Amino acid sequence: MGYEDKVRKVIPYTPGEQPRGEVIKLNTNECPYPPSPKVMAAVRGLDERDLRKYPDPLCSGLNSAIAEYYGLEEDQVFTGVGSDDVLSMCFLTFFNGHDPILFPDITYSFYDVWASVYGIPYKCIPLREDFSLDSSEYRKVKNGGIVLANPNAPTGIAEDLSIIEEIIEANPDSMVIVDEAYIDFGGETALPLLKKYENLIIVRTMSKSRALAGIRAGYAFGNKKAIKYLNDVKFSVNSYTMNTAALAAAKAAIEDDGYFREITEKVIRSREQLKTGLKDLGFTFGDSKANFVFARHEGVLDGETAADFAKRIFEGLKERNIFVRYFSRKVINEYLRISVGTEEEMRILIDTLKELI
Repeated sequence: MGYEDKVRKVIPYTPGEQPRGEVIKLNTNECPYPPSPKVMAAVRGLDERDLRKYPDPLCSGLNSAIAEYYGLEEDQVFTGVGSDDVLSMCFLTFFNGHDPILFPDITYSFYDVWASVYGIPYKCIPLREDFSLDSSEYRKVKNGGIVLANPNAPTGIAEDLSIIEEIIEANPDSMVIVDEAYIDFGGETALPLLKKYENLIIVRTMSKSRALAGIRAGYAFGNKKAIKYLNDVKFSVNSYTMNTAALAAAKAAIEDDGYFREITEKVIRSREQLKTGLKDLGFTFGDSKANFVFARHEGVLDGETAADFAKRIFEGLKERNIFVRYFSRKVINEYLRISVGTEEEMRILIDTLKELI
């Protein structure tokens, strides 16, 4: 066996395909619009001396800008290399007990990967048939922590803030992480609950509504003690997580609120237009509050199941250089997750679907 019996073996997270060339890319929930012009100016304005030196390990300028924007103190903010890095640090920091952590059985598929790689026991809680949370299930199980994406991925369903608070309040001895990667497109943020509960961490990303997926910038909010715990773990792994260019770009993105609101409103309008187009073609879906739609169709060919239809349409779109996300997992293999693009991309998608159906 050699060294392999000492290797940590896990089943890794599978990211959406990153195709090359001219395609309509609707498979990874990226923003269809470019970053703020102020972001580009900030990156271009970097001095060569800025790159010769290590970046600020405390991310002070960025943390200060985020805190000011959201009405928090700087030491209530934690930043990292995308929300994946922030969530990973949260798992490593707050889930160090013996009881299983809890998260929905249909949600962001990185949660079970982090749990596995860090040796954290976990239990998946089934969603209701309509993909909504059953909050009562999170009161029944002794747990070492809870993770909830709101709006959820890949379903796009957003829970009322009262449901989230109910779970936080019922688990005072567990940290509850609320992953708000898509909150800028709809739903209620848990930010008001930070003043009420110490066992709450809220995680955000700049990859979606601020068009910085290529920069990798994420952040979290919490009480000062919890954020200190996060920084202690971060500095025990890698002091310099965010690079100088990312810090400058992310700060500029936060500070350009007008541009952020402009492109977010465009995405929301296109999402609603996409829903209308899909409904006219016979698709069904929940009321997505994210920048994607999780859609199902009964199928139209003789003997075709909903799962057959989803795979056929996924492959047909791909042949025509339109990429959407298809999940082979049995529970969700009847659905396509379609990211919201520009109005023109949505028009092309609907026209192509008409041909394929």
